Amino acid sequence: MKKQKYVYLLALLPFLAVAILYEIVPLCSVIGNSFLPDGGTGFSLENYEKVFTKLLYQKAIVNSLKISLTSSIIGIIIAFLGAKAIHNHTGKLSTAFTTVLNMVSNFAGVPLAFSYMILLGNAGFMVHVGQELGIEGLAGYNLYTSGGMSMIYVYFQIPLATLLLIPAFEGIRREWKEAVALLGGNMTCFWTKVGVPVLMPGILGTFSVLFANALAAYATVYALMMNNISLLPIQIAGSFVGEVKLKPGLGGALSVVMMAMMVIMIFVTNGISRQFQKGVKKV
Repeated sequence: MKKQKYVYLLALLPFLAVAILYEIVPLCSVIGNSFLPDGGTGFSLENYEKVFTKLLYQKAIVNSLKISLTSSIIGIIIAFLGAKAIHNHTGKLSTAFTTVLNMVSNFAGVPLAFSYMILLGNAGFMVHVGQELGIEGLAGYNLYTSGGMSMIYVYFQIPLATLLLIPAFEGIRREWKEAVALLGGNMTCFWTKVGVPVLMPGILGTFSVLFANALAAYATVYALMMNNISLLPIQIAGSFVGEVKLKPGLGGALSVVMMAMMVIMIFVTNGISRQFQKGVKKV
């Protein structure tokens, strides 16, 4: 048994080396740089003071939170319905739907931004259709706003959330539905009283993944808006690759703030999830 343990440890060494070199070391470097003043030496909170006092970075935090929460909530609601549909239907249709989800989930970044520019940009196809048919909402649609960005975020959140929720639906047993029916309850009663509470840990876990996914998204929004919208990923990138002056300390502080937001969301969703799990066990 001891030999097997050593073999397993040796097999894990390449993974540990990659994790240390490409995750832990860069993380420690970013955190360390966040306490160093740009162009100076010594420990300082100057970068964090800039993050929380300058309007540009305050707007970046607020905009990132707003878009991440909006896209995650809308995405998980639509994904819940999609995963439920796959759970209720089996066969070729379900397989085809899952295949499409796998393809669409990888369609993001610059190609997604280009597609939206063609469809809903200032000279986009759907905008021209709206102008020809007199549809004001479509003819005057402005993709280059926070609302337009939220719609794009929702687009790439839905397939990811659906794929993550499909396994959770496998935990719904047919016997539970039959028991609710025998007691005189309908399907609405089953999902509100049994199904959703049982699925809630999976839903909350998926929500935290969606939130982190949207919070750190960069390529799509940058391809569309460049620096015309203030978001955390854009401000972080500008601090490290700016054309005027590099600000690694400020970029590190912004990165730490973004990571802190992700960690807080994970702790919140995990805490709520544990409460639901306790409630289900009591039942």
